[in-house]
Amino acid sequence: MRAILPPAMLGILGGGQLGRMFTVAAKRMGYRVTVLDPDPEAPAAAFADLHLCTAWDDAAALRQLGQTCAAITTEFENVSAQAMTDLARLTRVSPSGECVAIAQNRIAEKSWINMAGLPTTAYLPAERSADLEVDLAPYLPGILKTARLGYDGKGQRRVKTAEEARAAFAELGGQPCILEKMLELKLELSAIVARTSSAQLEVFPVAENRHENGILDVSIVPARIDAALAARVRDMARKLADTLDYVGVLTVEFFLLADDSLVVNEIAPRPHNSGHHTLDACVTDQFQQQVRTMCGLLPGKVELLTPAVMVNVLGDIWPAGGEPHWDVLMEAPNVHLHLYGKREARPGRKMGHFNVLAASVEDALEQAEALRDTLKA
Repeated sequence: MRAILPPAMLGILGGGQLGRMFTVAAKRMGYRVTVLDPDPEAPAAAFADLHLCTAWDDAAALRQLGQTCAAITTEFENVSAQAMTDLARLTRVSPSGECVAIAQNRIAEKSWINMAGLPTTAYLPAERSADLEVDLAPYLPGILKTARLGYDGKGQRRVKTAEEARAAFAELGGQPCILEKMLELKLELSAIVARTSSAQLEVFPVAENRHENGILDVSIVPARIDAALAARVRDMARKLADTLDYVGVLTVEFFLLADDSLVVNEIAPRPHNSGHHTLDACVTDQFQQQVRTMCGLLPGKVELLTPAVMVNVLGDIWPAGGEPHWDVLMEAPNVHLHLYGKREARPGRKMGHFNVLAASVEDALEQAEALRDTLKA
């Protein structure tokens, strides 16, 4: 694969916070960036060389992107997979439209995970109501999720009985769903793979993740698991990336069960919230890896320089007509605040994050939780 070098123009579909951090990484490395996003106030637009402010499916804009960019990527999985495939006829695209399509559909996603020889929870595809007219006991209690779209807990219903599952299917509009058996979890973990080819691949240290109301709250790195288990997580993530012949940054989320077995929960074909600590704590961050892999370069080294804890900053903490008390973060010399440049703060909206670096993961976590509680007060 030919290497794409600065000052080439790179393109990204999506200008949210992930697009913003990609754009900053690319600009620091000497590349130029075109962002396609219909939001005139897209956070990435403040740093991009060009902002195509138009609909996602605007044929002229997509053609311009394909003709002027040496390579194109995406910041989110709900982009048109067909658009990614079409763009690949004009220029280099990573991840591929095929990989994006798999990540967009939970049924296809589970099938590919199993195809890689990796375990998932028991699941039942429910593309029509008749699919739920069977014995559902193996999948209950469970979570009924829409097969497409939905994130941060959206498009999901917890169900305990077959009647609840069928009612939830109707409540979700009768669209294709997947019924997943709920598991007794010990921890939620994630591993982020940067892959240019099977011989050019790096896996970041494993993160331990805590969620609140379906949204990631805290990521702890390194995860508080033994070295052998961490190696298993990274090997499983690598195996899945190789099975998909994936090029780009791939996030693989895992459940660690009560008996210390691992199952793959889901994948994201992009950098991930649980990898934001890499901006301050790793030799190479996940957005630099996104640039490097799309440009056909060897992924950077991923060693953790210091234990770190990442805390999401949501719009819930914004006081009416004011700003949160950033001084508690800015005055701490081992804390790094990253704000996303969003104009409107809303409950549940990701507005930024901060990373706490410390000599031990326990010290970082204690300080991070204290700072989070102070911001919320």
